[in-house]
Amino acid sequence: MKISGTHKASLFRRSRCTHAVLLALGAMSVGTQAQDMQRVEITGSSIKRIEGEAALPVEIIKRDDIDKSGVTTAAELLQKISSNVGGLTDGSSVSDVMGGQRGFNGANLRGLGVSSTLVLLNGRRMANFASPGDNSGVDLNNIPAGAIQRVEVLKDGASAIYGTDAMGGVINFITRKDYQGGEASVYALRTDEGGAGKKSASLSGGIGSLSTDRFNVFGALDVQKTERLASSQRKFMQEYSLPDRLSPQLSSYTFPANVDLSAAQLATLNNSGYLKGSGPGGTWAPSPGRRVNFGNSTCVNGSPNVVRPLGPGGTEGCSYNYMGDSEVYPDAKKQSFIGRATLLAPGDHQLFAEVLLSKAETSYAASPATSGSINGASTGISLPAGLQTQTGITTPVNFRFRLTDAGRRTSEVTSKASRIVVGATGKVGDWEYDTAYNHSVNKATDLDIDGWVSRSKLLAGIASGNYNPFVPATDDAGRKFMDSIKIHGAARVSKGTSDSVDGKLTRALMALGGGDAMLAVGVELRREKTEFSATDALRTNDVQGDRASSDELLADSSNSRDIAGVYTEINAPFSKEWEGQFAIRHDRYKGVHDPLSNVTTPALTTTNPKIAVSYRPSKAVLGRASYGTGFRAPSIAELFLPVRSGTTASFVSDPVSGEIAQFDLDRYGNPLLKPEKSKQFSAGLVLEPNRNWNGSLDYWIIRKTDIISEIGEQTVFDNPVYYNDPNIVVRDEDGAVSYLQFKKENRGKLNTSGLDIALNWRGDDTALGRFSASLNGTLITKYEFQSDPNSPMTDGLGVFRDDKAVQRWRHKLTIDWTRGAVNLTLGNTFFSSYRDQNIPGLADAGWNDRDVKAYSLWDLTGSYSFTKNIKLRAGVINMLDTAPPFTNQSRYFEVTWDPTYGDPRGRSMFANLQYKF
Repeated sequence: MKISGTHKASLFRRSRCTHAVLLALGAMSVGTQAQDMQRVEITGSSIKRIEGEAALPVEIIKRDDIDKSGVTTAAELLQKISSNVGGLTDGSSVSDVMGGQRGFNGANLRGLGVSSTLVLLNGRRMANFASPGDNSGVDLNNIPAGAIQRVEVLKDGASAIYGTDAMGGVINFITRKDYQGGEASVYALRTDEGGAGKKSASLSGGIGSLSTDRFNVFGALDVQKTERLASSQRKFMQEYSLPDRLSPQLSSYTFPANVDLSAAQLATLNNSGYLKGSGPGGTWAPSPGRRVNFGNSTCVNGSPNVVRPLGPGGTEGCSYNYMGDSEVYPDAKKQSFIGRATLLAPGDHQLFAEVLLSKAETSYAASPATSGSINGASTGISLPAGLQTQTGITTPVNFRFRLTDAGRRTSEVTSKASRIVVGATGKVGDWEYDTAYNHSVNKATDLDIDGWVSRSKLLAGIASGNYNPFVPATDDAGRKFMDSIKIHGAARVSKGTSDSVDGKLTRALMALGGGDAMLAVGVELRREKTEFSATDALRTNDVQGDRASSDELLADSSNSRDIAGVYTEINAPFSKEWEGQFAIRHDRYKGVHDPLSNVTTPALTTTNPKIAVSYRPSKAVLGRASYGTGFRAPSIAELFLPVRSGTTASFVSDPVSGEIAQFDLDRYGNPLLKPEKSKQFSAGLVLEPNRNWNGSLDYWIIRKTDIISEIGEQTVFDNPVYYNDPNIVVRDEDGAVSYLQFKKENRGKLNTSGLDIALNWRGDDTALGRFSASLNGTLITKYEFQSDPNSPMTDGLGVFRDDKAVQRWRHKLTIDWTRGAVNLTLGNTFFSSYRDQNIPGLADAGWNDRDVKAYSLWDLTGSYSFTKNIKLRAGVINMLDTAPPFTNQSRYFEVTWDPTYGDPRGRSMFANLQYKF
């Protein structure tokens, strides 16, 4: 992986270059016919320049780099980019803490949020992942990995060119365009301990030469299959025993049920002859609270149910170990096709059409569903007659249990993407033009496969005595009852559509001391539309474990909005040493009218400038600096989010009741949201002392305000103003938490800064071969945020806060050796140590005051070229079999390790055969 503009020794040796374009990624367009000094669009500007002569803060990852790393998906690749902090991976997707966005893989540059990173394909937008939730962004599963020729990562704000979403930076996946011939590739990976194996195959080909035939047609097909991985298949997860290390993070939902007695009911129980508790004489002495389990004889080590005094079941109840056989890596299938046709028309004109078809099917299996807290007073449910006689408790009871008889929850998410781009480029007089129509669609379908039941039928069955959740099963009657009330089918169907027309004109303005001043003007018109529908069962809140909300019914919705943006850019080489870059963009968002609520949001307007300068005192030195502003418009889902119900992502402690739990949580949109805003500054130095060495050092600062988020879970229970607010925390008559209500708001701000470091060395060719090495690293010097406008800034650097760990240092190091047909590459991905989440009361003694160890992965890959057309590549990923470090974080249900950056697969080996024809 190399930085843009430093991969050629000739970087500073031409006078008419346009070095310091520190603007957002410009739209990639079809280049004009090849010339000796071909001008092409370089990532970071709308103005063409000589290829290889830009000195931008852009990380470039070529196809060969991708192959050497052994990765096969865009999400895997981005895990190796040091500036990607807390991205959405398959592991975090399993947890579904994104709220209805299971299956979504997303990038997160600078840790500003998935919604603040713009992902492009060939320089143009794709439709965002359709399922509404916390994040809006392109699903990386829909990127045609087999057709990617290079990836360019701009680590700078980009609103002055692209408008919304580009606050953290831009990632541009670039495919082949003018290709002749064919290529086939097969790939297989297996892990040492089993599970998470992968197979893939790709086929690509193109015909026609633009220079001789005046046309080219290219297509690429890629298919992949990944096997699931369960926690029981990994030794480190057994060693990181949840019951023994983090018992407060066990679950209170068990089978048989845990019963939450009132004070009077507990007294009645201890006055009865049913004395099977752990207190003196068999009395029941539950602590904390009054939770008991009348089947606690089943709670033994080795079972999913255990007794742990610090667990949520306490001394007399049961706690459930959901990590005993949880799924940590889903079964997945991916297919993608991308095709492109280019035609040279008479004159200086070129017509092109591009089509993308992609489908990602991801299957999930989790522990059996939970009942939620069932209120005896409202449901009228009492203990079964036999238990009433034994315990003396005849009044309705509050209880909770796990639907073990229904089996594991299994679901499947299908994300389908399609994109059609048709356009033209060319020259009319002194003006070069580039225009296109882009129709992009993403459709996400969430299927309930097994383990989901009708809530109304479940409660009716318990009330009538047809199902008994309070005692261990003695036959298969419970399983048969659950089978009779199961729900299957498409729970949610979401569709997002983006239609846009863009165009730009560029030309030379005047001659300056360092070359021609160049002008670009552009316009973009875009319509975004979202559609959401749900099954009747979900709309009426009747899917147990997948409820729409605690007290509201879910409705189908359809919303759209129109966006118009205009921009201009000037590149001015004042002299051979000094160059300036000036850009500004104005965007207008029409209000969104929601037919369900009959609410129309206010229209939004925003103007964002960017200024950059570069100074080149010699051929070997380049200084650069830039300043700009950015914005992110609230997504339609954030404005009119279909109400969702789940649980808090983390275990939290309620000061009122003393309960430690993951409480039920309803989440809402907010039509009054304002755009997020940002200011960015960067300054850097690029050095190329000789043809063997080059490097860069860039210091950056980002200030983000009006952050769109919900109030933090821990913030609620740290502040009596919030945990005593009935609009936020809904309590029952005993003061216990029934559920929480959060809505999206503009809350607080974020300040972050750091250094990007890139160093590349390429040795001379010798009798021993050619050695080379590269280092790309990010040192974060500040990361502080405010999750509530009334709270002080919180230091999030080098510590796990809220939803992620922000390590001070991350890097990717590669050492490469080539001799003739043989190549070997040693790679290291490194994440520094950080302070663990360490929430008081949420971890056992000894595990609650600690640091998470540094995480270092070493890969070794090699290739042999039998002929110029046949190459075999093989390698060992994580060759030291390093397990993800232990952590007590409770944000993700994959507790004891962090799925946002940890790789649970362990050591794995792969082989890849490539054939060109």
